[in-house]
Amino acid sequence: MNWQLQERQNRLNQVVEEALRVGPQVITANGEETAVVLSMEEYRRLTPPTDSLADFLMKSPLRGSGVRIERNQDLERDLSL
Repeated sequence: MNWQLQERQNRLNQVVEEALRVGPQVITANGEETAVVLSMEEYRRLTPPTDSLADFLMKSPLRGSGVRIERNQDLERDLSL
C-alpha cells in the first residue's frame, strides 16, 4: 500500500500495523516513492549479517564437538593462472 507523507504523519500507528500485518508500506511525497516502512523481522531478513565468517564458525554448535575435516593432500588441483 502507498501512503502520502502527510497521511503517514497523521496515521503512523496504522502504517506500522499494516507493515506488520500485510508487509512493507511505501511512503510517497509529492507523488514520488521516498521511503518504506517494514517489520523488524523483514528488515533483519534483508540486512546482511555483520559477523565475519570466523565469528560465525566460533558460534557454531559443532565447535568443540571433535569433528575434524581434513583435505586429502594426495590429490592435486589444476589451476590456470
